[in-house]
Amino acid sequence: MTDFTPFEDLLRGHAGLLEDTTHDRWLRAQALFEERGYREAAVLLAELLDDPGDVGHELTDVRLLLARSLFHSAQLDGTIRVATELLEHDPNEPYAHLLVGRALQRKGLKDEAQPHLRLAELLGGYRT
Repeated sequence: MTDFTPFEDLLRGHAGLLEDTTHDRWLRAQALFEERGYREAAVLLAELLDDPGDVGHELTDVRLLLARSLFHSAQLDGTIRVATELLEHDPNEPYAHLLVGRALQRKGLKDEAQPHLRLAELLGGYRT
């Protein structure tokens, strides 16, 4: 059996190669989303929100990507919850309004969806 301890010690001090940093998890979540691994991305993003640590970007970005991941994986209640939380912090985020509106539409709640869809169009130019 080979002892890799010296090699691991060498890597440990260089660019965090053996550590799973918050930034690494953020990048991995983005990659999973791009690869259409929406459920996996949602799990990783939810963990980031639970323990943001030294997030170098805005939590709005994490919440928005989480809401998108939930929407694309047909977790509509989660989409509405996360996008609504995002809107509490940033009420002018047009894509969050679009996600809430589309999720409500998919749940058959067209009347409740309309105000969000109108705001998405007014704030961000999203055609609904």
